Order: sequence, then structure tokens, then C-alpha cells
Amino acid sequence: MQVENVDILIAGAGPAGAVAAGMLRKQGRQVLILEREQFPRFSIGESLLPQSMQYIEEAGMLRDVVEAGFQYKNGAAFAWGDRYTHFDFREKFSEGWGTTYQVQRARFDKVLADAAERMGAEIRYRHEVTAIDVEGDRPLITVRNPDGHEYHVSAGFVLDASGFGRLLPRLLKLDEPSSFPARGAIFTHVQDNIPPGGFDREKIRITVHPEHVDVWYWTIPFSDGRCSLGVVAKQEFLAQYAGTETERLRALVSEDPALSQLLKDATWDTPARQIVGYAANVKSLWGKRFALLGNAGEFLDPVFSSGVTIAFKSASLATACLEREARGETVDWEHDYAEALKAGVNTFRAFVEAWYAGSFQKLIFHPGQTDAVRRMISSILAGYAWDRTNPYVARTERRLGVLEELIEL
Repeated sequence: MQVENVDILIAGAGPAGAVAAGMLRKQGRQVLILEREQFPRFSIGESLLPQSMQYIEEAGMLRDVVEAGFQYKNGAAFAWGDRYTHFDFREKFSEGWGTTYQVQRARFDKVLADAAERMGAEIRYRHEVTAIDVEGDRPLITVRNPDGHEYHVSAGFVLDASGFGRLLPRLLKLDEPSSFPARGAIFTHVQDNIPPGGFDREKIRITVHPEHVDVWYWTIPFSDGRCSLGVVAKQEFLAQYAGTETERLRALVSEDPALSQLLKDATWDTPARQIVGYAANVKSLWGKRFALLGNAGEFLDPVFSSGVTIAFKSASLATACLEREARGETVDWEHDYAEALKAGVNTFRAFVEAWYAGSFQKLIFHPGQTDAVRRMISSILAGYAWDRTNPYVARTERRLGVLEELIEL
């Protein structure tokens, strides 16, 4: 079988793969992206964080995203019974972007993929990687094309940006159980029909269940009058609700008076879906001539919308390592890539753990917060989880623990 040679092969044309391709093309590298599906295609994870804009700009794709007409976003709002608070991401501790967008991922991912092609990357849709051999000097990838025929590609380096497909973790047996309990999400898109002034469409709204602090809903408004709506809970909690996924989601929404009132005129025109057990981890984020990007490596939880930001950060770190190697420098992939990426992921992890323990809710709804503390928290909610000048990044767990103790007092 004839073997095709490429410089960099990227598995997956989603946000991590497309942005990595843009960064590599700016380095002058040859890039081939193999994508199992045909774009546009549905994906969940629609609320971006402002930190993401830095990487979109770094990849040369800022104009493509800005001109696409997505819903402007400047913060996050939290509701819990009759309590309400919000964070404006422009009022934060860290330097950098304070605004971003809320996006329909089918269109957003296509915008980024088209930008990668514009910059010279080749994308082959409906080409599925079925095997990989990393024992030789160059990874050898087996690919099945849309007609069912297989071919081989030899790559100088492979970036796995396959997201929840988790290509290399499956093929190379890198999967490792997540430390988070098995949770699930039921979600859909609706025509929300919320009247003007009834909802701040420039912010994602996170609603805490009135009786169960570890159950929460997202409401993400889009620019066309629609919104993404979902609920997250442990699987055993969701299993109590019968019927179709749409019926189960509507029943759960009805349990929160404020949210059900907000959506009282909504048109439920799209069947709901469910995903379960989405939290994932791996033994290593890199190996011989390959690295895992974004969700292909580790996924925490959707509560702080960190997934796309982590994906972009991983693309930036990995392509920087590849650029250094191309210059003849020695790269320590564990230190320069894995540990550098995990530094911010661990900050998000501490916040996620605090959320499900209920201590984060106590903090953000507490009336005695100082402006300085709010700015530090706002920075992390905006995605700046790698800014170690922020005390909540440098000593995340300690800071959260101290504040929880103060609140109890």
C-alpha cells in the first residue's frame, strides 16, 4: 500500500485542530487534517471564554470569527432561588481580552476550519483514522476514506484533536479513569422567545437547582433569538426522570421557578440529547512523536465553559514546542507541554470541585465579597487560569478554602 508523507498530521478539524493548524501554517509547516465527520456538524460547548480570543488571534483567525456575527459575550450570571449575581469579564485581575462570543458550534467550528484551509492546511472530511503505529521513526497512520478504502500516512508528528472521540487514547490504550463522579447532561436548542429586557443576552446564565446544589442548568443565548439549554447532574439523579430526553429536560426546568418563567414562551423545536460519563483523563498527554490536544486528553466538566479554552491553550503550547524543535532546540514535552497545560487545568479543577461541593456558590453569592476578590475570580471565569500573578491561580485550593472558612464564620 502506498504511503503518503506529511509534516504534521492533525486528527480532528474542531477548534483545537483548526487553531493548531493555523498556528502551524504561520510557522510554514505542511499540515494535513483528517476529520471523521462532514462539517458543519452539531457539537456542544457553545459559550467561549475571553482568554480564547488570544489564541484565535494568535492563529490568524480573529477576523474570520469577528465577522461571523456571533452573540457578543461579556460575562457570566449565576442564579440560585431568589439570589442573583453576575461577573463582567472586563472587570478582572488579569490583562487581556474581556469579551468573547456565544456560538452555535456547528457554524463556529466550520468558520475555524475554513480559516485553516484559507491559510493553507488541507482538510479531508469523512476520512477516519483506524490505526496508528508509533514504534518507528515516524508515526504510521491507517486511514479509511469515504468509499471505505484504506491508505497509509507517515507523519513527522501527530496532534490528536479528536475531542470526545479520544482517538489516540483509545488506539494506544492511554485512557485513565477520571477523578470526578459520573455525571450526565441533557441539552437542546430552543427558540427562547424571551422578551427584550428579560434576559442579559451578553452573559451565559448558570442556574443552581433550588434543592440540589450539585445540579445546575445552563442557558446560553445566541444572536438569532435561540439559546442552548441544558442540565447537568449525577447519572443516578437524571435516571429518576422518565420519558423522552425533551420531556425529561422540560420536567427538570419546571423545578426552578425563575428559569421556567424565563422560558415560559419558548418553542421546543429540537429534540434534546443526553451525554453521560463525559469526564475523562489519560496516562500521558504526549508520547513518541505525538501529543493530545484539548478534550482528547482530559475533560473536566462544562460548568465553567473551560473546554474550548483548554483546547486552544493546548494547541498554542504544542505548536510552540514543535516550532522550537524545528529550530533544533531540545524540548521537554513533559515540562514544556504537559505540566504547562495542567497548571491551568488544575486551577479549573479546583473551581469545579468547589462548585459541586457548594462552597463556590456560597462565595459568589456572599454579600461581603471585596472588589479585589471579585476581580481575581472573574479572571479565572474568563479563562485566565494560567496567570500565576493571580493569587487564585497561584494558590487556588488554599484561597478557596480560606474564603469558605471566612464565610462560615
